[in-house]
Formats: sequence, C-alpha cells, structure tokens
Amino acid sequence: MHSRASQNRLSGSAFHSRISTLLLAMLSTMAAIYVAGRLWQDAADRVYLIQELDNRSGQGESAISVDDTLKVIACREQQKQLSTLEMQLAAARQEGFVPNSLSKNEGAQSKKKLLAVIGIFTTFGRKKNRDAIRKAWMPSGAALKKLADEKGIVVRFVIGRSPNRGDSLDRQIDRENEQTNDFLVLDGQVEASEERPKKLKSFYIHAVENWDAEFYVKVNDDVYVNIDVLGATLTAYLNKPRVYIGCMKSGEVFSELTHKWYEPDWWKFGDAKSYFTHASGELFAISRALAQFISINRSILRTYAHDDVSAGSWFIGLDVKHIDERKFCCSSWLPGAICTAV
Repeated sequence: MHSRASQNRLSGSAFHSRISTLLLAMLSTMAAIYVAGRLWQDAADRVYLIQELDNRSGQGESAISVDDTLKVIACREQQKQLSTLEMQLAAARQEGFVPNSLSKNEGAQSKKKLLAVIGIFTTFGRKKNRDAIRKAWMPSGAALKKLADEKGIVVRFVIGRSPNRGDSLDRQIDRENEQTNDFLVLDGQVEASEERPKKLKSFYIHAVENWDAEFYVKVNDDVYVNIDVLGATLTAYLNKPRVYIGCMKSGEVFSELTHKWYEPDWWKFGDAKSYFTHASGELFAISRALAQFISINRSILRTYAHDDVSAGSWFIGLDVKHIDERKFCCSSWLPGAICTAV
C-alpha cells in the first residue's frame, strides 16, 4: 500500500509538471504574439504619425500633440540610423568586408564579374571609322562574345538617337546594328556634339545597370586600342576600389563665345582660367564604385562644355585615386602604350 501510494504521488507530480510546462509554453507563445503585435502596432502608429505630421504641417495645422511629435522625431532618428547603417554596409561590401557565408551565397547566384566594359563613342556618318576599328582591334560576331566570356571584356559602340527621332540616321544605325550586334544605343539620349557630356553620363548609367564589371572605359572612335595591354593594365588596379585612370591633363578655359572650345561656365574656374586635372577624353577608365556613384547621383551631377572635364568634375571632393597612366596617352606613341590616335 505504501508503495502504491508513492507511485500515485509520483504520477501526480509528473502530471502536474507536464501541465506546468504546457502552461508555460502557452503563456510564452501568447506573450510572443502580444509583443510582436505591439511592435507591429507601434511601427504602424509611427508611420501614421509621420504621415499625419507631414499632412498637417503642409496644411499649416498644428493639432498633433507634443508627445506624438516626440515619437515622430524619435522614429525619424531611427530611420536615419538605419539609412546610415545601410550605407555603411554598402561601403563594406564595396571594400570586400562581407561575411564569408553571404559572399558564398551571392557568388553562387551571380554570374562571373567582368573585367571591363568598353564604350566606343561614335556618331552618325562615321561608319568608316567603326569598320576600321572592327578590322583593327574590335572582334566581331562570335569572337566578340568570346572576348566577354574568356577575358571578361565587353566592347560596344555607343551612340544616341537623332534629334528627329526615327529618321534616316536612326534607321541606318539600326540596320548596321542588326548586322553587327555591337552597338549600345542610348534611346533616351540625343546624339549631338553639345550633348557629349550628357551622353557620357548616360553611358555610365546604362553600363553599370546592365553589366557588372570592375571597370568602365570610354574611348573615342578615332583611337586604336591594344585590348590585351589594356586588360593587363586594369588588372593591376583591381585592389583599388575607387580609381580614375587616364592620361591626366589640365588646360586653358576659354571664355570667348566664338572660340571652338568655349566654356559657358568659364567664370567658375577662377582668374587663372585653368581646368582642374582630369583625364584626356580619348581613353580613360573608372572603377565600378565611381560608375555606381554617377548612376546614383545622375540628377545632381552637372556637366560642362566637354565630356572629359565633366567626368573629372564628378570626382572632385570624393576619395578617388587619380592615376596618371601614360600608357593612356593616345596622342603620343610610347613603348607599351595601350592606344594610338589616328
């Protein structure tokens, strides 16, 4: 009897223990749901308060309470902190400081990164120049794709659209592109000499959105390029995330309206009338981070009279490494040079 009573007490204790555990689990679950609900409600309230404050501020009303205003201010401060953290994370990714597991996952899902995207700036009526480049240094057909697959270099002729959209000039380019498939046609960009700085910006925006490359290169259609030497030179700067590579120069700013190189904003360059240091427009390269910067800030980056000066102006004030690479000086042939102008 004593043994049976003990067993009953033990069974009862185990039963009560299981009930207690079950009740604790239920209470924990309910508490978690309650907390999650409150957090969600608080977030919704904050969004509502922000919208309400903005609406009433715009209408000249001030009916919102001081307590609610303080909540809105605190919420906005949290949003600012979140934005700052997101920017720091983006910067860390750019510098290569990302978790190994994240890098592996992203690497498995993404294609192989290209070394460079080369944009050959051309215009209407210069088919002979393009054909000469195709024969001299730019592959055609399957060889063009092979260059991208094996060496990670994409090459395209870059052109805008005629001011008279859809006219014979546009149709000629479209027919040529159907045969060669080697154009990057900027549909939203007017093709005109005074539009070249804007065309350069459009090229970077389009290129960085469509190709993930380490470098983005601009070259004129009267320049011959040694792609192998160019690739080897760019590879030497892969460990520098923000580089601007070219044949660096300065030059006089012309304020005379009738001058060929007239600069409407000449007064911004001081009494000396000298441009800041920038790369020659014949051939220069920028790293991915700088191309992304141009794409992100497209609406607030102004342009000057010349595309090379405009590009140089975009990097003033940034932590950018200017590389004066003499191999990029196309006008004077040097041993081991990358290019030559014709």
